[in-house]
Amino acid sequence: MQDIIQKLEEKRQAARLGGGQKRIDAQHSKGKLTARERLEVLFDQGSFEEWDMFVEHDCTDFGMEENKIPGDGVIIGHGTVNGRLVFAFSQDFTVFGGALSAAHARKICKIMDQAMKVGAPVIGLNDSGGARIQEGVASLGGYADVFQRNVLASGVIPQISVIMGPCAGGAVYSPAMTDYIFMVKDTSYMFVTGPDVVKTVTHEEVTQEELGGALTHATKSSVADMAFENDIEALLNLRRMLNFLPANNKEKPHTRPTADPATRVEMSLDTLVPSNPNIPYDIKELITKVVDEGDFFELQPDFAANIVIGFARIEGSTVGVVANQPMVLAGCLDISSSRKAARFVRFCDAFNIPILTFVDVPGFLPGTAQEYGGIIKHGAKLLFAYAEATVPKITVITRKAYGGAYDVMASKHLRGDVNYAWPTAEIAVMGAKGAVEIIFRKDIGDPEKIEQRTNEYSDKFANPFVAGAKGFIDDVIMPHDTRRHICRDLRMLKNKQLENPWKKHSNIPL
Repeated sequence: MQDIIQKLEEKRQAARLGGGQKRIDAQHSKGKLTARERLEVLFDQGSFEEWDMFVEHDCTDFGMEENKIPGDGVIIGHGTVNGRLVFAFSQDFTVFGGALSAAHARKICKIMDQAMKVGAPVIGLNDSGGARIQEGVASLGGYADVFQRNVLASGVIPQISVIMGPCAGGAVYSPAMTDYIFMVKDTSYMFVTGPDVVKTVTHEEVTQEELGGALTHATKSSVADMAFENDIEALLNLRRMLNFLPANNKEKPHTRPTADPATRVEMSLDTLVPSNPNIPYDIKELITKVVDEGDFFELQPDFAANIVIGFARIEGSTVGVVANQPMVLAGCLDISSSRKAARFVRFCDAFNIPILTFVDVPGFLPGTAQEYGGIIKHGAKLLFAYAEATVPKITVITRKAYGGAYDVMASKHLRGDVNYAWPTAEIAVMGAKGAVEIIFRKDIGDPEKIEQRTNEYSDKFANPFVAGAKGFIDDVIMPHDTRRHICRDLRMLKNKQLENPWKKHSNIPL
């Protein structure tokens, strides 16, 4: 018995040491934590329970039978984050460069299967050189097994990937199918083909950072939702984000006590929207002044900034916020902002999170680049997402709501539950000047007539009352009262029941 206990402890010690002290030191020298250190930061102290510490690969080619390390390059298990159950795997770059073997993949699949059974989120801490070459197709099959579980878990439990090192080739597709991707600046990258292959095939000279670094994916491709300075910052923000999310698709939004009163009035909001319709204002000021304690967790802040998305709380309960940003492109919808918001709306709907929409949109961005890029289909993604969503939907129009963009932004016609307008709201097919130049084209040569017609059009449509008269707006509210109305409506909608017709799945315009 004593021999077995001693052998057990030796195995544990070997697993904890990973690839050895030399490789651990190399990891630290790059500014990176080890796989185990990352789990210590992510989970509540002492809560992590590790599984499969003794698993070893079964490869016998290329001398691999003589090179086995307990755990085989990935740590899996479960614990609590802010007291709530979470499963995680953390790839260990000190062991075979974190390369994925068949055994490594089986470990990841095991916790994904268990997470789906018990209804808890899965976190992947990715730091891997890709498929283990010595295993050939067995490692590729392991990746495919993980991919299949990503798909089955989608919309059932939250899946979040944190890229904390290299992620290349087939390895990028598992994170791509998860709900959110966090990256670390200067130490992580993602690409399907690396700089050397790019140079060989297209003759382009590009660095790893330029091709697939954190800033590239957070600002240009939108593959990453957030880019952080280091491992610690990424993991602490992940803990914060998990606090907003339900554990699975059967739970109601996560709630926590708040001292912020539902009746709080914000008089400064009455002067937020400038009297000149061409002067922008920061929609984030409205968001932070309406939600609990000004706590807003913004996602993709550096991509498609003409729309703002993120999580907040109202009376302690999580809501998803979507808002046009007049500070960028006047708040126009374009390809990037439509995709960004559509995916967020679908996530909120999948996990029973009410959607709060603030609208100030002059329309879709015109131009050949947008049309050739497929703005019709990309814009339809956002329309489709809002129309399909059955969660509580509250919309507040602060200023402009023109054309098809009015319809798209959670309008009453897309089953919006409660739709408000501020007194500054203008709801029309287009702005007064453009409309008059079309309707009264024959008067274009007469500036006085055009001005008169423009004033007439503004008087008729540059207000929320026409839409209100048709029931498309439930009420015109004072800006300072916005929080009170939203709180009251979310209470009213707490037990909302709405189902779409039975179908295998919808065919969203991808």
